[in-house]
Amino acid sequence: MHMVNYIFSGAAFLLYFLFIFSASAQHSETDTARDEKPVQRLSEEQKIDQLLQYISNMQGATFIRNGSDHSPKDAAKHLRSKFRKHAAKIKTAHDFIDHLATKSSMSGDLYKVRMADGTIVETYKLLNLELQRIEGQFSP
Repeated sequence: MHMVNYIFSGAAFLLYFLFIFSASAQHSETDTARDEKPVQRLSEEQKIDQLLQYISNMQGATFIRNGSDHSPKDAAKHLRSKFRKHAAKIKTAHDFIDHLATKSSMSGDLYKVRMADGTIVETYKLLNLELQRIEGQFSP
């Protein structure tokens, strides 16, 4: 008789354990789904727009194009104009950097940025770093 109670108790315990484990797993999945924020994916045009905003808002920077100094806002305006003109050819933010924001189509000279501390950096290097940040922020 004790053996029957023991077997029944073991089976009841197992069923109880499976029920609790199953309920806990379902609760955990529900919490995870509820706590996760939906991942926002940016279109390539939105990424380009963010790159242009990044340029426009660079405090203390000077953009060098064809040997002339330009403000960040003027540099962003120029690149936005180039993008509008060539939008049909530009499919990705990488295309934008490689084909429009790297060098002058007139002279072939690289676009550069003189940072607030005087350091001069090629624009494409800054934009590639910023694009990595943007894509990391908005990807799963």
